[in-house]
Amino acid sequence: MSSDIVFEPSTSAVAQITQLSEMSMDEIKSLWRQLYRKEPPTHIRSFLEKRLAYRLQEVEFRRAHQNLAEKNDRRISAIINTGKKPLRDRYPQPIPGTVLSRIYQEKEHKVTVTHDGQFEFEGRIYKSLSVIAREITGTRWSGPLFFGLRKAMYDKKTK
Repeated sequence: MSSDIVFEPSTSAVAQITQLSEMSMDEIKSLWRQLYRKEPPTHIRSFLEKRLAYRLQEVEFRRAHQNLAEKNDRRISAIINTGKKPLRDRYPQPIPGTVLSRIYQEKEHKVTVTHDGQFEFEGRIYKSLSVIAREITGTRWSGPLFFGLRKAMYDKKTK
């Protein structure tokens, strides 16, 4: 990711986490009920303290980064409702009218993006850039890679 989120809990969250070891078991259970809205699953103090420390950080993160938390909530709801993870675009779709150009074996090949997201090459309409790249080269190619819409996963080094 280009903009990694750096999170540091507030001093109040750090103070609460630090105080967990000093709290009575009744206070630990009460805090559990407050944060999780249910009864603690066990009476093992170390388990409860670790989960509470984590939960306090979650609450603080949500408070500090509300927009990100809301975006994640929407994605989770969509997955729950549909049972499927939304697919990401494999590459950014060029806007209609864009002309993609590639010189291959000393010949320039031009592809135009149509208004419906398909591709026009040499007077014919294609649904996929990869089909066009294969027609040009005679071998299987990633169309987005061939036309420079995305970078290769690795660079071949020539000696």
